[in-house]
Amino acid sequence: MRILIIEDEVTLSKTLAEGLKECGYQNDVAESLADGRYYLDIRNYDLILLDWMLPDGNGVDLIPEIKEKRPKTAVIVLSARDDKESEIEALRAGADDYIKKPFDFDILLMRIEAKLRFGGSNIIEIEDLIINPEEEKIIYKGETIELKGKPFEVLTHLAMHKDQIVSKEQLLDAIWEEPELVTPNVIEVAINQIRQKMDKPLGIVTIETVRRRGYRFCFPQKA
Repeated sequence: MRILIIEDEVTLSKTLAEGLKECGYQNDVAESLADGRYYLDIRNYDLILLDWMLPDGNGVDLIPEIKEKRPKTAVIVLSARDDKESEIEALRAGADDYIKKPFDFDILLMRIEAKLRFGGSNIIEIEDLIINPEEEKIIYKGETIELKGKPFEVLTHLAMHKDQIVSKEQLLDAIWEEPELVTPNVIEVAINQIRQKMDKPLGIVTIETVRRRGYRFCFPQKA
């Protein structure tokens, strides 16, 4: 599970990031709306912790954008505002929860777990192809396809951005924990695995190479 923390209080964001990592969550930290939008463009998140007041604007204004792109991504607003009207405003904007600062981390953790437990599924279904990111499972015409690890994550990321061209750099940044420590050819290896284990045996084309630009998920194009 991956969480995006959009919070400009450095001490708080560091505490949240470290605590969530200890609990097994992958997370990224953004300190402004601009940084938050950057991460949302390159990565998929199961949940977002969103501060209300940010240096470049109102965090609540970002919620409709999040819900339009990823309606199943849960959003929890963190705010020092303790009035009823602010809570109502955030929930009306599309927030899934509202937590007032200061808060207890253990309580926040329970709220996060509840939202992820009862949140919507991120399963991708396109014609006869089903990709289940939560279980790392692919099914095509009722048959389970053995594709795991980074190739599965690459396929899933491209499928979530269907018809968009995604560069190698964007894939590295979205999937690898320390993209600066790996070379871009790991993407080519992952794409080759997808084609060998899925496309060729099934007679389909899932990923198109766009010369000098990157890759595009193009299923249900036929081989």
